[in-house]
Amino acid sequence: MSRHPEVKWAQRVDKVYVTVQLADSKNAKVDLTPEGVFTFSGSAGAEDHQYELKLELFDKVNVEESKINLGVRSIFCVVQKAENGWWKRLLRGEGKPPHYVKVDWDKWVDEDEDDGSGEPDLGGMDFSNFGGMGADGLGGMDFSKLGGMGDDAMDDIDESDDEDQEVSKPVEQDAGEVSTEKKEAAPST
Repeated sequence: MSRHPEVKWAQRVDKVYVTVQLADSKNAKVDLTPEGVFTFSGSAGAEDHQYELKLELFDKVNVEESKINLGVRSIFCVVQKAENGWWKRLLRGEGKPPHYVKVDWDKWVDEDEDDGSGEPDLGGMDFSNFGGMGADGLGGMDFSKLGGMGDDAMDDIDESDDEDQEVSKPVEQDAGEVSTEKKEAAPST
């Protein structure tokens, strides 16, 4: 019996983004027809579980202009719509979509906010500026000011106060009596 992979989707006026979430997929096959039938099959996992998917998209699509990117963690498809316009939903059928089909909020843009810019990147990502961390490593953050610890506080951490402490060690005497003998602690390393 085959399983269904998780599918995330978002749209623009001229295209639909479909992401099939299936890490380390093998033998992945994606098919798209002009009528808007999107099919996927592949296997994944240590036990090579079989995954299959058939989605009847809301409207017709332009297969020649559509693109696919097979990644390590997912299969990302840019499905070009046959006619520009906002779809009411991803799937043709009325009612609630299957539980494995979800909105991709990372790529979602509302209809009134779409200006044609801000397209997701299919690959070739440059991580040198990832999260604002440029060439200096951590975006110029001064960690000495975190936690209220200044340079003086950091110096105090290096100095150990336990060098002058006395440690009591019980010593056995005759007839099972225990007394306490005081010894100077050895400096810690």
